[in-house]
Amino acid sequence: MDERLLKNEEKAVFALRALYQNYGYLPFKMSKFEEYDLYAYNKEFLVSDRVITFTDTDGKLMALKPDVTLSIVKNTQSAKEKRKVFYSENVYRVSERTNQFKEIMQTGLECIGEIGLYDVFEAVLLAAKSLDVISEEFVLSVADTVLFEAVLEEITADKKVKSALAVLLADRNRDDLARVCFENGFTKEQTEKVMVLASAYGDAEKVLAALKSVCASVQAKEKIEELKTLFALLGESGLAGKIRLDFSLASNSAYYSGTVFKGYVKGIPEAVLSGGRYDSLLNRMGKAGGAVGFAIYLDLLEQLEQTAKAYDIDCVVLYSDSTPAHSIVKAVQGCVEKGERVQAQKELPALRYKTVIDLRGEKA
Repeated sequence: MDERLLKNEEKAVFALRALYQNYGYLPFKMSKFEEYDLYAYNKEFLVSDRVITFTDTDGKLMALKPDVTLSIVKNTQSAKEKRKVFYSENVYRVSERTNQFKEIMQTGLECIGEIGLYDVFEAVLLAAKSLDVISEEFVLSVADTVLFEAVLEEITADKKVKSALAVLLADRNRDDLARVCFENGFTKEQTEKVMVLASAYGDAEKVLAALKSVCASVQAKEKIEELKTLFALLGESGLAGKIRLDFSLASNSAYYSGTVFKGYVKGIPEAVLSGGRYDSLLNRMGKAGGAVGFAIYLDLLEQLEQTAKAYDIDCVVLYSDSTPAHSIVKAVQGCVEKGERVQAQKELPALRYKTVIDLRGEKA
């Protein structure tokens, strides 16, 4: 099969499968249906609680799967032995763009068991490598919900105020953050911590140094050192320049319990990858140990396809009757080897194209 004829999402599935297998992840295959109770009892861990349901022949209420992670955790018997799986599944959930149910191709991986720093590093590394498979122009944003909560706890013990700060920090809304600080009579030190969190974005070394200068709790300091180690390890991957700290991600602590990350590629205005540690889900389902993983929403890659379709072909090679045949072959082959769509023509075609290679001046 010619890989160039595959859609972006289909090419990604093949490449990602090989990547995950190289790191020892085993394929996981789930049923298209699960009992609805699985999702009803754990709806806070779903992207949306709107689920397609039907009654099975035995009277049980079933659901078309809106999520894969819940099924993987449900089917994990013991945390004594680390379980590493990857999947490529279709899930059924409401699209944010159309507000209608849609079949979405999703791939990802999960590591369940006694989770340590290396496992978190490997998940973040594979998230970055996965984005690199999709596009060289990507950014992976990383944060830590435990550190985020520890800093908020240093600022205030008031749950309502912390909740309000978390919402504003997610948007990096400095004006409204200043207003909340003033209205609650925050000291200069408290306000400084809020503003440092609001600016906690970008180069890991600088962000962590700023956080360290205002943090006092043992938990916060330990998490800062852990993140330093994580980014030092990522620094050896060759992809570190595309991985940044961004604490606007850390406000969703209901699901994640530690490292959290999102991935973005040029040409798509929303995250195509989302993941992190989710020990709380295991605890909720009565499982011991921890877990870390991520999912890639391959349906979003359709937007890259639409961008590519702005042109019918990438290059036109123009030639005349006197142009040497080997020159035409060389030009066309050069384009093909770069993955470009190319046509050799004597006249400019009525097509949308990016570039032209004009060989009409060459003669034998």
